[in-house]
Amino acid sequence: MSVSNIGMMDGAYFVGRNEILAWINTTLQLGLAKVEEAASGAVACQLMDAAHPGAVPMHKVNFDAKNEYDMIQNYKVLQDVFNKLKITKHIEVNKLIKGRPLDNLEFMQWMKRYCDSVNGGFMTSYNASERRESSKGGKDTNRRTSGTSQAPAKSASATHKAQPPSHAAKRANGHASNAPQRCARPPPAAAPAYDAQMTELKLLVDSAEKERDFYFSKLRDVEILCQSPEVEHLPIVKAIQKILYASEDDPSTVAEAQAEMVAQQNQMQQQPMLSPILEASEAPSITPKDSSEESLRQEAAAAHKRKSISDLEEFEMGSSSRMRLSDVSDVQLCGSPLMSFT
Repeated sequence: MSVSNIGMMDGAYFVGRNEILAWINTTLQLGLAKVEEAASGAVACQLMDAAHPGAVPMHKVNFDAKNEYDMIQNYKVLQDVFNKLKITKHIEVNKLIKGRPLDNLEFMQWMKRYCDSVNGGFMTSYNASERRESSKGGKDTNRRTSGTSQAPAKSASATHKAQPPSHAAKRANGHASNAPQRCARPPPAAAPAYDAQMTELKLLVDSAEKERDFYFSKLRDVEILCQSPEVEHLPIVKAIQKILYASEDDPSTVAEAQAEMVAQQNQMQQQPMLSPILEASEAPSITPKDSSEESLRQEAAAAHKRKSISDLEEFEMGSSSRMRLSDVSDVQLCGSPLMSFT
């Protein structure tokens, strides 16, 4: 169903604790005073039985579950029902059995949202006391519930009948000066108010612990990122580490980190960068006048080179002709038959 994975910002999680308790007590005919009393899982099992009559094997549910083992057995029954109904809600059993008010309140808020989505939340024909009879500890729960419901009526009748005699009041006034003073105790009627206040404080503590763990995990992620070799040398990373590792809550720490970051950035900008691109950009530009003079120098060098080559060729030709004349003279001096005949 669509309510199996409702988000934490859904309106179901904004239902108050008193409204959740009133809904549970009315639906299941119970007398819960604290939401953590539903931590055993038996209440959740019977709520599913009320939403889907006959879907929960109530004879396997233990309303007297006190230890974690018995509570886990109840949640196993609840998980089997979820699987049978194809409900993909994840049950955080380890948190619920600890009896923490906030975790149990959130789970009961989800249960109310789910039960309201089934047949519009109308379960008037469900007999909760009769269905609990087959459960372990169900009869004792029914007796405690009936005794709790009758207690207000008895206390009201006793209040009307309690009329102290006049002579007893006079005796009490006469001996008031001699009797030792006793510490005043809160009346029994104020006990539920104290319990409600304690529950509210527990909810605040649980919420503060969750928020603390959330922000601690974020700071840990930032620390791991700052320790990576790719960015640990950057000035801004060093400034972040200075703030993270500050031992005291000193406002000047942030100012010092900012000053160090700016100083390191200025130092990096003043250092020359040995880059081929920068060297090419810093090379002197050639003006048109310089280019024309350079071309003239190149042409003169080329002409001088051509003249040198031509002179070398003429020298080689002269030397070769002298070599041929010397060869003729050598021939005349040799003992040739023609020369000897003449």
